[in-house]
Amino acid sequence: MLKEYSSEYKNKYVGFVGMGVSNLPVIRLFIEAGAKCIVRDKNDLSGRDFYPDLLEKGVEFIIGDKYLDDISESLLFLSPAVRPDLEGIELARKNGIRVTSEMEEFFRLCPCKTFAVTGSDGKTTTTTLIAKLLEAQGNKVWLGGNIGINLFATLDSIGKDDFAVVELSSFQLMKLSQSPDVAVVTNVAPNHLDWHLDMEEYVEAKKRIFAFQNTNSVLVLNEDDKYCRSFANCAKGSVRMISGQNNTDYTYFDEKGIYFKGEYILPDNEIKIVGKHNRYNYCEAYTAVCDYVSVDTLKKVASEFGGVEHRIEFVREFNGVNYYNSSIDSSPSRTKACLESFKEKVIAISGGYDKNIPYEPLGELFARKVKFAVLCGATAPKIANELDKVGYTSYSIVNDFNAAVELAKSKSVEGDNVVLTPASASFDMFKNFAERGNKFKEIVNSWR
Repeated sequence: MLKEYSSEYKNKYVGFVGMGVSNLPVIRLFIEAGAKCIVRDKNDLSGRDFYPDLLEKGVEFIIGDKYLDDISESLLFLSPAVRPDLEGIELARKNGIRVTSEMEEFFRLCPCKTFAVTGSDGKTTTTTLIAKLLEAQGNKVWLGGNIGINLFATLDSIGKDDFAVVELSSFQLMKLSQSPDVAVVTNVAPNHLDWHLDMEEYVEAKKRIFAFQNTNSVLVLNEDDKYCRSFANCAKGSVRMISGQNNTDYTYFDEKGIYFKGEYILPDNEIKIVGKHNRYNYCEAYTAVCDYVSVDTLKKVASEFGGVEHRIEFVREFNGVNYYNSSIDSSPSRTKACLESFKEKVIAISGGYDKNIPYEPLGELFARKVKFAVLCGATAPKIANELDKVGYTSYSIVNDFNAAVELAKSKSVEGDNVVLTPASASFDMFKNFAERGNKFKEIVNSWR
């Protein structure tokens, strides 16, 4: 399939806007097919490991402010972080150039049933759970999108009886004109407003996960989220609602556990990972796969699955204090879900890159759930301002991440929980949330 697809562009120019990890395997695919590849990026790429390798293979690089000038390629791939409405890209479309993305081509060509998850919170855990449930039932599963492998570059290995499970960001959805067979929206809360024009555009991007479905498709929604409830009105396929507040026709939960179509199927104490938000994740995941996965398989996965790295990840106990890495918490709503998972007040390390999202919810939350807060990064003053508004004074601002972790350590006593829950992105100090979380673990694990 891929050989036939890419061979159409032999001796033709194929462009790639943005040298992200999603484009690199696709570039190599087209190089092998004999295409003439052009990489366009506003940033200097000369220090990257792949740069000499691609230059040696004849890839042309157009770098700098004029990277979108004079686009004349036959096909143009956009990286997830590239807005599809940039002037040079719009002009390329007008000139008849086909503009696409790795995920667009994957959904267009994928031979098997597809599941995809989006949302402001919980999408990685929900996506992972869907994959694990299908695998535990004995199926061949391909996991990709924001996590896992490059699914487009793997298409030749995917069989028609397999399952593909995809995590999709709003950035990726902005470029899609295809939808999965089964779509899940976990929730919608302000996020990425440094990239999106406004909240309205962000919401519209999330809706694209089901915008191109048909009557045979399935849409799983969180009934407790106001945006998700509104999405049901424009669904093209069947809608399955989940809830943590009301009984639904499909899946819901209470303090006792999870119910499916009115039947009590999973006691809460049999779910290994903690937190109310993870009960939502389980409900959404099982509702998506209930046609293919038994309750016994659900119970098995629930008893074994310890969670996804960087999501309330237990790092170690040191001098009677437990340390948790929840670096994935890149928004206030994620931090809320994290902190609500702990019965006692915690010592929180928060702050990071500013995505222009509101921090008002953190005032009341920290007053209720945080014993002491260490604030670090570009958003530290914004968070401090919200804490001041509610009269919360148990915090300090530091400029260095290492110093933030050490201060949290010094403020803790035996029995405390110290949690990295930034409520912000990582890009002011780190290349991504994983690097931030790994740095936290490195510091904590270095103590003797």
